[in-house]
Amino acid sequence: MKIIYLHQYFSNLNGNVGTRSFEMGRRLVKMGHEVHMITSYTDKTDDYEWFETLEEGINVHWYPVQYRNSDGFSARILAFFKFSLAALIKGRTLSGDVVFATSTPLTIILPGFFIARKLSIPLVFEVRDLWPELPIAIGALKNPLTKFMARMLEKFAYRNSNKIVALSDGMRDGVLKLDYPEKDISVIPNSCDLNFFKIDHEVKVRNDFREQHGIPLDAKVILYAGTFGRINGVGYMVELAAQLAEHTNIFFFAVGHGAEFSNISMLASKAGVLGNNFILKESLRKSEMPNLFCSADVILSLFIPLVEMEANSANKFFDGLSAGRCVLINYGGWQETLLQESQAGFRLSREADVAADQLQKLFDSPELIESCGRNARAAGEKFFSRDNLAKKLERVLNSAIDG
Repeated sequence: MKIIYLHQYFSNLNGNVGTRSFEMGRRLVKMGHEVHMITSYTDKTDDYEWFETLEEGINVHWYPVQYRNSDGFSARILAFFKFSLAALIKGRTLSGDVVFATSTPLTIILPGFFIARKLSIPLVFEVRDLWPELPIAIGALKNPLTKFMARMLEKFAYRNSNKIVALSDGMRDGVLKLDYPEKDISVIPNSCDLNFFKIDHEVKVRNDFREQHGIPLDAKVILYAGTFGRINGVGYMVELAAQLAEHTNIFFFAVGHGAEFSNISMLASKAGVLGNNFILKESLRKSEMPNLFCSADVILSLFIPLVEMEANSANKFFDGLSAGRCVLINYGGWQETLLQESQAGFRLSREADVAADQLQKLFDSPELIESCGRNARAAGEKFFSRDNLAKKLERVLNSAIDG
């Protein structure tokens, strides 16, 4: 089949954002399908014309729309609609058997819908976040009219999609609340690239990476690798570092980018931990992630206390499973249940002093950390193989075509 794949923020392994669409796309190509990715080029450029590249068999159509996580709300909304219009025009010049549009942003449904209608082909919509529940919950959408329009766009997305892919059971339940047929929803979570995170000579890689970044070889390292957004609450990690500042063998390593990066740097400096037991680094390329995770003892996945976030499907969580590392979270939901049932990690208290005590006790049991790491890898292999989930996506797309 020929797939028109819409994702505004597509990235390959050379980027520093999630690569789900790249990984799914290249596997679909290996299965014998033709994939055309319509996406945006977010780096600064003087060129404002479409250009194309071939990324492991994926035909990628790039349109320059500058975007940064640190942009204000209005600038981001403008970028969403600017890309939507450009993608709509571009997509109508292609041919295909199915349109696959993945959020966020939710505005991706607009070009997806009009391209599918123009070409008389089915539309499959992927729900990565429950919009607009999350921006409303964190106060990003405050104006009643804006909230109303966002909810109407959400309903429009579901009602005009032949099939829906949700990244968790919680997201599926959110779609069901709007009376979408359950039989047409498939849950395909974020996945584990088990081969990508498999490292030979692990001890040497771990030691080399630590030496490169000034981390003692015998230190206990707690890693956060992800977005520094308001919703992520990385300040919690700074609080933990402050609580454990006297424990010179415990290091916190935070790697990522986003609107809160500068604020986290300021908070860590004010707390007296920056450069001491708290190391802060801007994003590494995706290709560097295996070495980064190899250097850590435990992995953190963080969110601010919002019930709406418990349905999330965080990339860093799955990377932790792939790397065979003990995974720690500070929120509930299905990921907590998975960690409990697979004995792959733990939920930390939101109270920094209590969580610091939990960490100390955990580091007093190195055999428990190793056991959790083995169980994490096993859970990734059993439930979240990227190859298996790509085959499930293929079946969903085919079922949409078959009607």
